[in-house]
Amino acid sequence: MPDSVQHVTDPFARFQEWMDEAWAHEPEDANAMTLATATPDGTPAARIVLLKGADQRGFVFYTNKESRKGEELAANAHAALLFHWKPLGRQVRIEGYVEHVADAEADAYYATRPRISRLGAWASDQSRVLPDRVELERRLAANEARYPGDDIPRPPHWSGYRIIPQRFEFWQNMPFRLHDRTVYARAPDGGWTIGKLYP
Repeated sequence: MPDSVQHVTDPFARFQEWMDEAWAHEPEDANAMTLATATPDGTPAARIVLLKGADQRGFVFYTNKESRKGEELAANAHAALLFHWKPLGRQVRIEGYVEHVADAEADAYYATRPRISRLGAWASDQSRVLPDRVELERRLAANEARYPGDDIPRPPHWSGYRIIPQRFEFWQNMPFRLHDRTVYARAPDGGWTIGKLYP
């Protein structure tokens, strides 16, 4: 039977239900999502990142703001997300615009990361050419010496982004490729219109 998603008027609530079920079936990285960005001229790029926060405000991930995705989001603050949970035969597609999280929010999340990950945020010029692995290890060692304790400040170039959805699609696998697709689109009054798509 198709999922009863069309009876749920809040797409965030439906997403959380599906995410909870995904964690039960995919305990490793159920929060992995494809993030698609584009340059101002429309050249796309996609990569896997991890969802680190989801609520009525949107969907949050963290990265180096000077990375390729950071530069693309700075120039074109729109993005798409895709969650794929194969054991459940489900996908969720989300499209929207992007904003930075508050510094306090980024600081709070950064403080929860393992020490080596926090040092790595200082050591890595993400997406830039790396001459060889030794250079990354040298820079990591230099930052370990710079911050010998657990008090490692968040680098100014490392923060979070929040995708503010304007459209959701909940896709449920069905026999013979007659899949069930439910779309939530942001309405002018801030609510949601709900409809179906042909598979």
